[in-house]
Amino acid sequence: MGKKKEDITKETIWNNCLSFIRDNLQSQQSFETWFKPIKAIDMYDNVLVIQVPSKFFYEWLEEHYIKLLKSAITRELGPGASLRYNIAEESDIYDNPNILEIYNLNRYQTKTDTKNSLKDPFNPIEGRERIVINSQLNDNYTFDNFVEGECNSTARMAGITVSKRPGNNPFNPLFIYGGVGMGKTHLVNAIGLEVKKNNPEKNVLYISAEQFTRQYIDSAIRNNDVNNFIYFYQMIDVLIVDDIQFFSGKTKTVEVFFGIFNHLHQMKKQIILASDRRPSDIKDVESRLLSRFQWGALINITKPGINTRINILNNKAHRDGLSISDKVIEYIAHRITTNIRDIEGVLTSLIAQSLIHKQEISIALAKEITSAFINNNSEKITIVHILNTVSNHLGISIDDIKSKSRRREIVQGRQISMYLCKKYTQQSLHTIGEKVGNRNHTTVVHSFKTVNNLKDTDSHFRNTLEKIEEILTS
Repeated sequence: MGKKKEDITKETIWNNCLSFIRDNLQSQQSFETWFKPIKAIDMYDNVLVIQVPSKFFYEWLEEHYIKLLKSAITRELGPGASLRYNIAEESDIYDNPNILEIYNLNRYQTKTDTKNSLKDPFNPIEGRERIVINSQLNDNYTFDNFVEGECNSTARMAGITVSKRPGNNPFNPLFIYGGVGMGKTHLVNAIGLEVKKNNPEKNVLYISAEQFTRQYIDSAIRNNDVNNFIYFYQMIDVLIVDDIQFFSGKTKTVEVFFGIFNHLHQMKKQIILASDRRPSDIKDVESRLLSRFQWGALINITKPGINTRINILNNKAHRDGLSISDKVIEYIAHRITTNIRDIEGVLTSLIAQSLIHKQEISIALAKEITSAFINNNSEKITIVHILNTVSNHLGISIDDIKSKSRRREIVQGRQISMYLCKKYTQQSLHTIGEKVGNRNHTTVVHSFKTVNNLKDTDSHFRNTLEKIEEILTS
């Protein structure tokens, strides 16, 4: 019975502390992030022991909320009270005599009055100089040379809205996703450059998730300076993080990014994220962060259609100061359908070949370059590779694909397999049919036409096909 009373006491004390803390924070978000996860687990000799999720969590509390915690505990237990931590990930008392021993905290007192001392400590330290940073933006990636089409018009519109009113728009965060080479990096750079043009005083930073991770490791682990790392990111007005899928499996980095994300969003700073997949498809990242990625706008950039591919080629030719015939442009646009990077790469190769060998940019030369590109890609992709990829992605066995089954999902998997074999290999229709369940060449042709029709009329099917092709060609 005595133990139950003790449990009630420690929980009551901590709940009273939480009420006081909530009343003295400017933001409910800060309370939800930094105080709601804490549990009171023990109390003895006027010492309250609380459990926090991680060492980083403890360090953040000590750095940002120590005065608020001191006031809350002292209010409940008196001036002789002490607060200690249990770190859940270590399952042991973090037994350091300097950790929030309230009676030793006079060094944290300032001349400011109580009202000011209870400001939200999550804000960057007052008086800290505003930094001027290198935005790391690519000056060549602008809205002026970003070719709009049906594949990216929604993303471009959202980007322009964000650039006009960063942080004060419905798209925060703005999460743009799509396959490799679809123009995501170009678009997020264009947004950043436009923000800088309209608001020169704003700190804009473009960084890849891999760079962010390396910075965190250098700051937090090698230099033991995680606080300055976090302060730096708190100063950013527009944070652009590319290849966000790189955070997969980076538990500590994600934990830090979670805090930075919450702070920037709370302060109405703009966050722009780019990834090669939807948040729900990013593995080994905490669901609480993935859900935040979807607070604003989630926009897909898809493969460019024929008209957009033609416009991309014309745009690049114009930028390079070249006049290329419509027939050559259209030929390339019909042959290279993978992504913008490949389309522009083929045109660059064509121009280089023409200049080096002093050849006219003709249909014949375009055929030579595109055939070499397609053959180079095809050499890497075999029928076995295609069958394995389709099987793994759709969750059906290769035996099912080769079988006589008429189940809808198996028929579709079989048709996709034959379509991809025809598109990505140099094998004959007879060989493709033989390898996919001893079918004749007429079945292969029918499957190719069926898949072409479905990808033009069924968006879900098109997304599935594009994902398989991305895996196949990566």
